[in-house]
Amino acid sequence: MPRIPLWLKVGWTAWVATWAPSYALYFGPENFLWFCNLANFILAAGLWLESPLLVSWQAVSVLLVQILYVLDVAARFFLGFFLHGGTRFMFDESIPLEIRLLSLCMHAGTPPVLIFGLARLGYDRSALPFQVATTAVAIGVSFFGGPLRNINWSWGPLFRQQQVVAPALYLAIAVAGYTILLYLPAHLFFSRIWPRSRTPAESK
Repeated sequence: MPRIPLWLKVGWTAWVATWAPSYALYFGPENFLWFCNLANFILAAGLWLESPLLVSWQAVSVLLVQILYVLDVAARFFLGFFLHGGTRFMFDESIPLEIRLLSLCMHAGTPPVLIFGLARLGYDRSALPFQVATTAVAIGVSFFGGPLRNINWSWGPLFRQQQVVAPALYLAIAVAGYTILLYLPAHLFFSRIWPRSRTPAESK
């Protein structure tokens, strides 16, 4: 018996097929280097393959960030201020509304899919080193996009270019920061809630 229902596999695939062309046309293909965007593709593969590693890998990568994104948007919309300011572009009227809505749907829709996947498949502890390695590569490549794009905050946090340390040193600090502040807490939490990946028989 499949551990991930067919409707979710098809639905997520349809979402990616709708979202990806729109983002590519507006932002350019380099925008897919963002971790939250990469997660859409890897999660789609993880759902179809019912792979604990692929789902766990993306949970470590983006689950906490997606939640912080939604909270920041909600605070600005309902209370009039940002919690951290990472979603200011969501209120930039120069960006088409449909693009901003796609971004909101992505960030709000990913967490429940990841949590459902972890609940059905379990957590694969090797997700942490996979994501740390991915971050090192992605941030290094993102750096060549320049400070205006600042993809994955490879030039400075919260879309601001940093000028405190040398760029190469900042990249190393960024990888360490992502790992310590985001990935390691997520890994420890998931390891406690879902101690190990499940076999098909255990998921019935």
